[in-house]
Amino acid sequence: MNNNKLYPFERNRYYAGKMLTSADFQAEQTYFNNKRRFLNTVMYGAGIVCGLGVFSLDDLSILVESGVAIDGMGREIVIDSSVVKKLSAVDGFDTLKSSDVSLCLSYEEKEVHTVYAVNQANPDKDYEYNRIAEGYRLFLMDKEDIPLSFEMESEFLAKGELFADDNFRIDFLIPATVCRGKQVKAVIRVTKTSARDLRLTYHGTLQIPAFAAPDGRREIDIAIENLMLEPGKSTDFDYWMMAQDIPAAETNIILKSGSASCTENDEAVLAPGNFTIRVLLSNTSPRELVNTEIGRVNLEMRSVGSQGDYIRLADIRLVRTDQAYIIEELVETNVKHYITAPSQEMLRAGYMDFFEKNADITQPVVPVMQVQEQKTGRVEQAAPQLATGVLEIPLGENPRKGEVYYSGEIMHGLGKGNVFVDVGYEFINEDKTIASSAKSTIFGNPELFEGEQRNVVNADTAIRVLNDKGSFIVAAKLLENVDYLMLTYRWVAIRFPAGNDLELTEETSGKSISAVTPTVVLGTKESHFFGVEYHNMDAVSIAYELTEQGSGEITADGVYTAPNKEGVYEICIYCTDMPVICTYAYAIVKKKGLE
Repeated sequence: MNNNKLYPFERNRYYAGKMLTSADFQAEQTYFNNKRRFLNTVMYGAGIVCGLGVFSLDDLSILVESGVAIDGMGREIVIDSSVVKKLSAVDGFDTLKSSDVSLCLSYEEKEVHTVYAVNQANPDKDYEYNRIAEGYRLFLMDKEDIPLSFEMESEFLAKGELFADDNFRIDFLIPATVCRGKQVKAVIRVTKTSARDLRLTYHGTLQIPAFAAPDGRREIDIAIENLMLEPGKSTDFDYWMMAQDIPAAETNIILKSGSASCTENDEAVLAPGNFTIRVLLSNTSPRELVNTEIGRVNLEMRSVGSQGDYIRLADIRLVRTDQAYIIEELVETNVKHYITAPSQEMLRAGYMDFFEKNADITQPVVPVMQVQEQKTGRVEQAAPQLATGVLEIPLGENPRKGEVYYSGEIMHGLGKGNVFVDVGYEFINEDKTIASSAKSTIFGNPELFEGEQRNVVNADTAIRVLNDKGSFIVAAKLLENVDYLMLTYRWVAIRFPAGNDLELTEETSGKSISAVTPTVVLGTKESHFFGVEYHNMDAVSIAYELTEQGSGEITADGVYTAPNKEGVYEICIYCTDMPVICTYAYAIVKKKGLE
């Protein structure tokens, strides 16, 4: 292992009559090199300063762009011009053991420029190298041989375990010290600790006496539904709170008694009912709090947690045979680590102006179906909000009587709260009255229509409405053996206005949006942008949604692409921060050459 400790520093002391030897001049160079590299490590860290992009030119070759990096020992690594190499010609290729490899870059010195040496201590050696060229080395190594990054233990976060068994672990994280009167984020982190194929559902309520949730409550509800993770992977759920300006020096966050429940693949698992985590309250600003935590890391801790002596540039997946190889995939995302250089700050600020208008970021809201308006432009306060759609439940192979199948989580678009949801079996049947096929939906018991339709699947259904998430899940239990691959259901969601919804009607009164071109005629696979006009309101964030499956595609910015079949298709356009303000556009799709 290389010694990356560059201090203490020692430099030459000059005095009259001092005899200088090669060791003195080497000490001079070492002092200035180590001082510069020391500043590189503490001021910038290790990573890429600029450039060093990696591209696959063909199945065998790569290109590495010119650029600059700093390694974990503070040494500058410069590739002054782009490099093209066969992968098999890169150092380390012949010793690779797997097909998942990493391309790395390291600092390298070479002695160059031979000169005739006078007064040699070794009389048999007539020449010496006169210079040292600072360069680089590209090499390959197996991904499995890359050491895990070491993260220094920090006292910034307080961490507690909400739940743990052989399959999952749920941790609660929050800053150990929070600022009175400021927002703070708590994180629920779920980690999969086994290789078993399991879905996790966890519910619990945390009491937060010194905080206020966004809805003003002193509680936050945790609702994790049917979560599936790869072994060893984690996912985070964020919860924002406001720290109250109270005189107490500390507070506790507590799991509400009797609120915890947990299932794995719908089988109940014992969830601990006691959890407490202590948080300190401070009058300092968040920036001062963060600066203090970062600045307290001492040199010994930095040395232990320092980076290696090489820089990862890309991960490469190979397809290998005994005699050849092919570059299947080259990935730079989440591999490279970039350094924030002060010289780039003005350019960075200019780029960020395209993304940040102010510090307030509004989260997108799921759409709400349009509410009927009176002639005065005011929304009817008593009108219910409705939403509908189609969902599919895959049955897999050989579905049998008594088996239960589940849909995915469906967003009904009516927001959080109490919403009624019902589903009906949807199918195509032959209608003799019109001598054609027609779509039908049966709500309730399909057995009552068994004499009329033989293609109705007899199944019991149940709906779990996730009130705190604005979504629902449908379960279907087969009452007979079927040879279907999929069950198709029409769902209907209804929400009646509550007292707090009346305030929303006042806020949206008289405001509306409309499509610049409400109806367009397109050929199959043609595209059209649906622009929006605002009436009695300023321009706001807009979202787009197709109301039926198989009706084409639409991007987040409103570019619609028609499907490969004729028909009339509906697009819902709504304001993300006020979903009740919405409109509809229609695409009439015809095959080319047909009127």
